Amino acid sequence: MSADCARLPTSIERGFRRILLLSLIVVSWAVLAGGARAEATPAETIWRLLDYVAVDYAGAVENGRVSNPAEYAEMVEFSGSVRTRLKSLPGIESKPGLERGAVELEKAISQKASPALVATRARSLAAELLAAYPVALAPQGTPDLQRGAALFGEQCASCHGVNGDGKGPDAKGMDPPPIAFADRARADHRSVFALYQVIDQGLDGTAMASFAHLPAEDRWALAFYVGRFAYDAEAAQRGERLWRSDPKVRAAFPDLAAITRVTPASLAATLGAKNAGDLTAFLRRSPEVVTTPSDGPVLDVARAKLAATVKAYAAGDRRAATDLALSTYLDGVEPVEPAIAARDRALLARIEAAMGEFRQRIARGVPVEAVREQAVLIEDLFVETEAILAPAKADMASAFLGAFTVLLREGLEALLIVVAMIAFLRKAERQDVLAYVHGGWASALAAGVATWVAATYLITISGASRELTEGFGALFAAVVLLSVGIWMHGKSQADAWQRYIREKLSRALSRRSAWFLFLLTFVVVYREVFETILFYAALWNPATAPAVLAGAGVAVAALGAVAWIMLRYSRKLPIGKFFAFSAALVAVLAVVLVGKGVAALQEAGMISVSAVRGLPRIEVLGFYATLQTLAAQLSALGVLIAGFLYNRRAAAVHAANAS
Repeated sequence: MSADCARLPTSIERGFRRILLLSLIVVSWAVLAGGARAEATPAETIWRLLDYVAVDYAGAVENGRVSNPAEYAEMVEFSGSVRTRLKSLPGIESKPGLERGAVELEKAISQKASPALVATRARSLAAELLAAYPVALAPQGTPDLQRGAALFGEQCASCHGVNGDGKGPDAKGMDPPPIAFADRARADHRSVFALYQVIDQGLDGTAMASFAHLPAEDRWALAFYVGRFAYDAEAAQRGERLWRSDPKVRAAFPDLAAITRVTPASLAATLGAKNAGDLTAFLRRSPEVVTTPSDGPVLDVARAKLAATVKAYAAGDRRAATDLALSTYLDGVEPVEPAIAARDRALLARIEAAMGEFRQRIARGVPVEAVREQAVLIEDLFVETEAILAPAKADMASAFLGAFTVLLREGLEALLIVVAMIAFLRKAERQDVLAYVHGGWASALAAGVATWVAATYLITISGASRELTEGFGALFAAVVLLSVGIWMHGKSQADAWQRYIREKLSRALSRRSAWFLFLLTFVVVYREVFETILFYAALWNPATAPAVLAGAGVAVAALGAVAWIMLRYSRKLPIGKFFAFSAALVAVLAVVLVGKGVAALQEAGMISVSAVRGLPRIEVLGFYATLQTLAAQLSALGVLIAGFLYNRRAAAVHAANAS
């Protein structure tokens, strides 16, 4: 028996090392995927070429004749490059139409067509390209224009001039000369997105280098800043009055992407040249007007993207419709999800289910009317949601209950796992390893505070980032808990092994295993802290702050009482019953976390959604009534059952040998 016992800790440690290695690979992948800047996509390069043609063709051809041979040769080259590059893009339904558009553009340039016609065709083709092959059209948060001004002074003014007139001290002798951002005729045809693309990729054949080494937020700040030079402060004041007085104007700019894509020339078609210039001056100086709601959380972004989804689907572009449907939830609903959940969690569940069905219908390719019908249902839910989010509803009682239930619910999952680990280590008389568990949850709380500071003052956490963090965190914890649950169940089956655990556990729990416990504790607690922070950020406002703090305080007291009861009761349990109880608790939590992890990845668009009609949605159990979550939970349950049966068989064999 002693030989078998000597081998088992080694196998446990090998299993811990494998799980730790896997988790480090997953974490490293996530960090690299989130931190590395991807190179410019082929679609972005094609878009930049089209934008250049649309703006500069007028300087090459006039009245059907070439006015600048060098410029015209460039236009011919660029249009040919557009056609060639389009062929290399992935094959999708709308690609043949894009290729025909490129041929028509090339033909118009070869025939020296009017600048207006060429610009229209280039702009139209560029818009269709972005719809077919979406790219990042806007910054994640409000651009810091002061940062943009500082960067311009450091990096750009020497060539482009401090006033953006293209007459900086280093501009002499440059061929072609630096762009004059203050040139209104050119600026009217250039969007902020176009400026960003040039800053990002540079401009071939000129002294304009790529600034891709700068963070994306810095490049966007520069793009907004240089986009202001052609429009003065007085125009911005007139634009602000227009913005405040006309609801239709505000509705046309629901988000930053709407500001970055539009050109003053295209805007002039609906507002007139003067109003277009004024509004451009205002929005490029004050982009925060679309990122900082003045009357609390609203669903204007969700509505705009919902309408765009239906429009794209009706036009036969299922890929764009799929992306827009996902964005409707992640960018439109997810930011206010905590506030909805705090006041009416059942309503949030209905919205999530309706949005899942909406995406499912698009994926199945149902008739357009069926998609429109679901969109109408979602719009009705939006109306209901805005009613409960109205400021009048933000009373002290709802704020207290929201703060209390959120912290109690999110904290309970983490608490049960941490307390189980603490009780286990105390039972095994391994007080020295407790420091790693305490260090794990304490570090998670500190990381949570850092996340709150970053989310409040430095960055905007997107809906997709939130769901991915929750999803991968839940799945990592679930995988670990599956192995821990089976291991604990095994220890409840054999009295001899229980004695060995008490006497020899120091061999089974090495320093590496202790650090593994630290990592597990950190991931489990941080996942819940992360979600709680986002909920409290949505609940917080000066009027209800006392109620929120009171709710949080009562929840902390309740969690403390639960922890005290569990730790006190666990000391009185015989070690066999302790392991059996802990194994059951950990197994249940593992199945719950598997369901929650898959559901979060479904909301982030990484896993498809296939709803199972007639089944209830029970979030506390991680039961979301979809085929994918059910399959994952049944698989986890199957692993647990197989592990438990193996443990019983091994215990029976062990008892027979001992007798």
